Amino acid sequence: MNAHTPITAVVVLGGIPPTRAIAQHIPAHQLVIAADSGLHGAIDLGLRVNVVIGDMDSVDKAVLAAVEANGTTVTQLPRDKDSTDAELALLKAVEMGANAIVLITKGGGRLDHELGVFAVLQNPSLRHCTIQALWDNSILSLIHGPASVTISGKLGSNVGLIAAGGEASGISTTGLKWALANESLAPHSSRGISNQLTEETATISVQTGSLFVVQSSALST
Repeated sequence: MNAHTPITAVVVLGGIPPTRAIAQHIPAHQLVIAADSGLHGAIDLGLRVNVVIGDMDSVDKAVLAAVEANGTTVTQLPRDKDSTDAELALLKAVEMGANAIVLITKGGGRLDHELGVFAVLQNPSLRHCTIQALWDNSILSLIHGPASVTISGKLGSNVGLIAAGGEASGISTTGLKWALANESLAPHSSRGISNQLTEETATISVQTGSLFVVQSSALST
């Protein structure tokens, strides 16, 4: 594959395993990367894992040996390291040529890990990638201006817009109850929370800065 070939990587995180119903929402993809015990979640979802990476402190060793024998690349790292398994998995996706990443996580069960995932999604190495997360029963997208994202869902369902890493400006929307027209959101503001879909599809665009777009309770899980 060359640099211009679309490559979508599914990255499955460890912690609380995702429910199997999430499988129907996973798009077509070329790579599957599991972060540590995310291997078990990926297998439960029926995914063939290309790479599992992490310290392997929470992976069943028999399962690990079985997938390795079946062709999965196992990258085991020391437990004492400067990066979480989630960060390593996301960067591995970029290293393998991904320009779109679909992250799957139930949330992890620890607040510091969850905040760490939000931080890592903003890593400059991922800026060229289309980022979407199937986060428990929500869908999260991260866009870097100038860019736009089109979302779909039930009329009246919640949509949250949250500036990431600094002010996001030149934000315009269609299909939302409280429209924005070339406006700004500050990273310390809750103004963009609890907007609603007034059409089955909506478009959110941002000119400068980065923006999280969150559709709460959007997945059947």
